Amino acid sequence: MTAQELLTKMNSGTAAEAGSDMHLAMHGLSQRALKITARLNGSYHEPPELRGIFSELIGKPVDEGFGLFPPFYADCGLNITLGKNVFINSGCCFQDWGGITIGDGVLIGHNVVLATVNHALPPERRHDNIPAPVRIGANVWIGSNATVLPGVTVGENSVVAAGAVVTRDVPANAVVAGVPAKVIKEIDIEK
Repeated sequence: MTAQELLTKMNSGTAAEAGSDMHLAMHGLSQRALKITARLNGSYHEPPELRGIFSELIGKPVDEGFGLFPPFYADCGLNITLGKNVFINSGCCFQDWGGITIGDGVLIGHNVVLATVNHALPPERRHDNIPAPVRIGANVWIGSNATVLPGVTVGENSVVAAGAVVTRDVPANAVVAGVPAKVIKEIDIEK
């Protein structure tokens, strides 16, 4: 199974049953991400070199406004799409098998987890991987140590408070906080 065939299946929401060809292909492709992130995290890189390594990880160019403070971790890498002027702070973990899309101007704090894979509840199926995308709208700010779970969309201009666990969609122009995250404030956007 090619990387593109695997990503097409994951992006369609097809579960990867434990031990299946799809599941084994995931493990194989993860080795690629581990090698690239080890290089990314292993020493200092000037910003252009860092952008080049990150572009290699995600399989597409990142713009000159992209900023990253390593370390950074991904279990696939090839299913991450970034807008312009995105900043990712240190210690972030992107589990991108289900697809992660990040809009323009997004700020992501320290140790943020974007998770796109869940597991089945019945113990006999627990090792199956069930993908669902995470979508982060333009100008979102995600605070340190927040976690965004599979299938969640965070609307544009919103803020996810530090330590929040986002289990459902966040509307545009909202501040969410807590576990599970709830809207605590609306952001007044002047027009």
